[in-house]
Amino acid sequence: MKKTILAASIALLLAPTAHAELFISEYVEGSGNNKALEFYNPTDATLNLADYRLNVFFNGNTNAGFSTALEGELPAGATYVFASANATAELVALADQTTGAGLWNGDDTITLTKSGVVIDSIGQLGVDPGSAWGSGSITTANDTLRRAAVSYDADPSDTFEPAEQWLGFAQNDFSDIGLFNGEGGGPVDPGPDPEPDPEFDLSCGAPFTPIHQIQGSGDASPLVGQTLVVEAVVTQTLPGLQGFNIQSVPGAEDNDPMTSEGVFVYTGSANLAVASGQRVRLQANVAEFFSMTQLTGIAATVDCGTAPIPVATELQLPVPDMAYWEAHEGMLVSFSQPLTVNETFTLGRFGELTLADGRRYTPTQVVAPGAEAIALAAAHQLNRIILDDNSTVQNPALVPYPAPALSAANPVRGGDTVVGLTGTLYYSFNEYRIMPSAPVTIVAANPRSAEPTLLADGNVKVASFNVLNYFNGDGAGGGFPTPRGADSAAEFERQRDKILAAMAGLDASVIGLMELENDGFASTSAIADLVSGLRQVTGQADWQFVQPAVSAIGTDAITVGLLYRADLLAPVEAARLLNSDNSALDISGQPLFDDNRNRPMLAQRFRLLENNAEFAVMVNHLKSKGSGCGAADGDTGDGQGNCNLSRTRAAEAIGIFADQHFADIPALVIGDLNAYAKEDPITTLATAGYFNVFEVLGKTGSYGYVFQGLAGSLDHALLNQYALDVVADAAKWNINADEPIALDYNTEFKTEQQIFDYYAPDAYRSSDHDPVIVTLQLEESFRAADLDQNGVIDRNDISLFQQLLRQGGGLSLTFDFNNDGRVDQRDIRAMTALCDMPRCVTPQ
Repeated sequence: MKKTILAASIALLLAPTAHAELFISEYVEGSGNNKALEFYNPTDATLNLADYRLNVFFNGNTNAGFSTALEGELPAGATYVFASANATAELVALADQTTGAGLWNGDDTITLTKSGVVIDSIGQLGVDPGSAWGSGSITTANDTLRRAAVSYDADPSDTFEPAEQWLGFAQNDFSDIGLFNGEGGGPVDPGPDPEPDPEFDLSCGAPFTPIHQIQGSGDASPLVGQTLVVEAVVTQTLPGLQGFNIQSVPGAEDNDPMTSEGVFVYTGSANLAVASGQRVRLQANVAEFFSMTQLTGIAATVDCGTAPIPVATELQLPVPDMAYWEAHEGMLVSFSQPLTVNETFTLGRFGELTLADGRRYTPTQVVAPGAEAIALAAAHQLNRIILDDNSTVQNPALVPYPAPALSAANPVRGGDTVVGLTGTLYYSFNEYRIMPSAPVTIVAANPRSAEPTLLADGNVKVASFNVLNYFNGDGAGGGFPTPRGADSAAEFERQRDKILAAMAGLDASVIGLMELENDGFASTSAIADLVSGLRQVTGQADWQFVQPAVSAIGTDAITVGLLYRADLLAPVEAARLLNSDNSALDISGQPLFDDNRNRPMLAQRFRLLENNAEFAVMVNHLKSKGSGCGAADGDTGDGQGNCNLSRTRAAEAIGIFADQHFADIPALVIGDLNAYAKEDPITTLATAGYFNVFEVLGKTGSYGYVFQGLAGSLDHALLNQYALDVVADAAKWNINADEPIALDYNTEFKTEQQIFDYYAPDAYRSSDHDPVIVTLQLEESFRAADLDQNGVIDRNDISLFQQLLRQGGGLSLTFDFNNDGRVDQRDIRAMTALCDMPRCVTPQ
C-alpha cells in the first residue's frame, strides 16, 4: 500500500501540543467492515512504528479484545493508515497495514500506546456509551472523524467528547485518508542539493565506495548517514519514482552472494539527466527509506562515459528465504520461468500485479487448519513478487497491463502468465517488487468463459451467487447512497446490469442469493427488483422468489434469498428458516445457530414438474472471518480466522435441521459459508452427511474467491448422499475472483475516460465471489407408490404400504422410496411426505 509523505500546513504544525508524538489523526467507522485509523507523525524525525501498539476495548471492557503492533517506519510529516482487510476496496487500497480481525464499533474504546504507555485514545475506557460517543455529525458510530489539529488524549479514562478535538464527516468518507487534513500528496522534496565537498575526489576512475559495501549483507546498510562517492553504471531510469538505479560495472563486484551490487538513487524533483548504460560518479548520502537502501542528497554527478549494462541475474520463485531478496535489492534481475498472476486487486489503483510460481491457494482450502496451514502460509510468502508500473502515482490514467492498456475489453486475469520478466528489484510499501526494464509480455492463459463449463446439464440446475451488497435504494430510483452497495442511482444501474447478466448466464432452475438488501418482499424490494430484471433480460416470465412467512429474514442489513423458475419447479411446502428460535441447542441449552452472528438460513423443498421428483435447497451466509466475535471466538492463529466457533456451531445446527426436514430427498446446502474447504464448518457438515461436491467429483483445484493473492472457496455446494447419487456435474464460473476490481460498477478513483473504458454491462466483475452451479438428474422415484392403482397417490396407498410392511412380504426394493437400500419405516415417512396434503400427486 502506498504511504503519503505530508507537507503539513504551518498552522497545524504550530498548533499547541503537550508533546510531539505520533497521534491518531483520522477515525473511520463506516458501513460493514469499513474501519480505518490514520496516524500522523508531526515530529521532525522518522519513527520506528514497532514501538507503538493499537488496542481496542469492546463494549466497555477494560481488557483489550484486539491488540496489534504497528509495522515499519514513518518519516517526519507522514501518515500511516491501518484498516480492516475486509473493508471496501478503495479503503483497503489506501492502507499501509490491514487485519482480518474484527475491529471497533461506535461504542468501543481505542488506545495508542508507546512502550506500554498510552499516548492517545478515542472513547472512555471501561464505559459503554450505548451506541456511540458524541452527537450530531460528530460521533464515533457511522461517521468519519478528523483531528482538527495536532492534539492528543493521553488519558483514556477521562470523559470523551469528540467535538472537542475532532471534526465530523459523512459515513464512508475516505477522501482524506492518507492526507492529514487535506495536506500533501507526494514525496517531500529533500530541498536544495548540497554543494560538492572538495574533500571527495570526483575524478572518474578514482577510488570510490563500492555498492556492495553500501548495501552490506544485512537488512540495512552499515553506512547509513554517511556521505560518500560511488561510481557505477545506470541500469534503469525511473522518473515515476523520481530517481534511477545504478549497479556495479562488470568486474567491480565482490564474491559475497549476500551483498547486492545495485542501489536506487533518489533525485527528487531534480530528475538528473542520466541514461541507461551511462557510467556515473556521484557524491551522495546513504539512507534507508522504509527499509530500502538508497542514495540521496546528490551533491555531484559526473559523466564517466559508458559501460556495459550488467547481465540481469536470473531469479526463480519460490526463493529460499526473504534474505535472498535483500541480497539482490537494486539489481537487474530476470525470471525465465512463466509467472502466474495471483492478484489483480491493486491493478487499477496502483498499476500492480502479484505474481507467483503457479496458483497459490488459501492454506485451509487445501490443507488442515493448524500446523499444515501455518507451514503453507509461510511457504506462500517465499513465492510471490509484485510487478509494478515504475511509478508511485495513484489511480494512473493509463494502466499498462495488459498492453496497450487495461480496459473492460482487454483485461488481465488471475491465472494469466507473465513470461520473460526483466527489471530492477525494488522494495517499497513492505513488498519486494519488479520495476520492469523491458516490455511486459502477458499470456492470456486463463481466458474468460461465456458460460459455466458443465459436462451435463441434468434436469435441475441449482446455483449460488453472492451479489455483493445489492441495494436498490428506495426501489423507485432514489434513496442513494444506501448503507451498502451503489453510491448513486447511476452506479446502481451499472451494478444491476452486471448482476443480471451474470444471473442470466447461469441458466439455472434455482438461484440462492447472498448479500441482498434486507428490505422485505414488497414490489420495491431488492429481491423483487432482481426478479423483475431477470424476467426482462432472459425473456422468461416465470421467475419467482421464495417468500417465507416473515416480513424480513433476520435483522442484519443483508440477507439471503431464493429465486426459481415456476415453469420448471413448484414449492411443495412453506419455506423454512433456521435461526436462533428454532435451532438445536448445545449441552448448555444455548442455540447452536446464533442469528445475531450468522444470517438465518432459508430452506425450500421443491418438486420438479416434469416427473414430480423432489429436492431441497438450503441457502446460507455465515459469519465473516473479518467480524468481531470477542476473545472467546477470536482468531486462534490456525488459519481459520475470527468467528470460526460461531460458524462451526451454525454448521452443526444446519446438519441437524437438514436431517429433521430433508432426510428423505436429495438436498443441497449452498451459499457463502465464509469457510474454506478444509475448515471446521465444512468438515462438521460432512460429519452430518453433507459433502463438498467438488471434492467428490475430483475438482479439488476449483476456487471462487481471491483474497490477498490466495485463491479458495468460501461459497460451497454440499450435497447429501441422495443428491450425490443424482449429481450430473458442478462448476464454479470464474467471472469475478480473477477479474480486476477496477472493472466493476464503481466510479470512484477513475477518470471520466476510465469510467467508460473500464465498464461493460456484462457478467465479469459483477461481484467479488464467483457463482457456484450444480446440475442434478432427478429421477421419478415414486411410480410404485400408487399401490391401489387408482391413478393418484393418497392416504389409502400409505395404509396399504403399512400393511405390506407389517406382513413382511411382497415388498421389494421397488418400494425403497428413500433409496437407502432397504424397505423400512423410513420409506413410510418418505411416502407420507410425498402425500402430505395438499401435495398428493398424480403419477406421470
